[in-house]
Amino acid sequence: MKTLLLITTMLFLTQLDVYAQTEFVLDPSQSMIMTGKGPGQDGTINPYDGQDCYALVKNIGNRAFSIRVQEEGKVIEEIPIEKGELKEVTLLKGYELYLDPNPEGIAKASVAYREWDKKK
Repeated sequence: MKTLLLITTMLFLTQLDVYAQTEFVLDPSQSMIMTGKGPGQDGTINPYDGQDCYALVKNIGNRAFSIRVQEEGKVIEEIPIEKGELKEVTLLKGYELYLDPNPEGIAKASVAYREWDKKK
C-alpha cells in the first residue's frame, strides 16, 4: 500500500513539474512571446495570467540571450541572461514576457511561473 501511494505521489509531482515549466529552443532570428497576449498566442501557459506574478527564466543553452518585458508595446525592461543563469522577473498584470535570442546562435530556455509574493 505504501509503495502504491509513493508511486502515485511521484507521478503527480512529475506531472506538476511538466505543467509548471516549459523548455524552448529559439533560432537566432526568432523572438518569442511567453505570456501576455492570451490563449493561442502565448508560448507558455501562465497559471497566474491576469494577475501579478513572477516568471522564472533559466538559460539552459550555451549562449546568452535577453528577456524583454513590455506593456502595450512599450519596453519596460530588457534583461540579459547568461549561460546557466536563472532570473526571476516581475510580471505585473498586463505585462508581456518575450525571449530574444542572441543573433550568433540558438538559445535554449526554461520558463516557469510563481505566485506573487505580496510581502515583497
